[in-house]
Amino acid sequence: MGTTSKLLEADWISILKSNGIKLTGPRYCVVEILTHTDKALTALEIFTLAHNRYPSLGLVSVYRTLEKLETLDLVQRVHQKDKCQAYIVAPIGHEHLLVCSECGRVSFFSGDDLIPLMSKVEGKTGYIVQEHWLQLLGLCTECQNQGDVG
Repeated sequence: MGTTSKLLEADWISILKSNGIKLTGPRYCVVEILTHTDKALTALEIFTLAHNRYPSLGLVSVYRTLEKLETLDLVQRVHQKDKCQAYIVAPIGHEHLLVCSECGRVSFFSGDDLIPLMSKVEGKTGYIVQEHWLQLLGLCTECQNQGDVG
């Protein structure tokens, strides 16, 4: 992630400041953690990683920071089977999620053709579909390979 992560981190800091959000040390730590991972992290996982650097950090502060980041469309929630919601850097534009059910790694993909399905659902239910969200769960290649070895 290297250079890209640093650029993303700088962009987020700029967006937070331009929206009048004070960038405290603990808040910066949360931003740094999220912009340097490709895995979906729960608030508790972020808290644990950040708490090592900022022992005074509270879990409520992590949730508040995540709320602000989500309001600014910087993070996206990831729903996990049998776990709390997790968070990942939001994609640019409309993309869908592919989440590894073993390690939490997230990949984005586009190119769906859900229009026929949405039309069919509208016809059957009378709803007007305004948006959709698609998340697929599976095993990434690294976790598949670890399974072959072990």
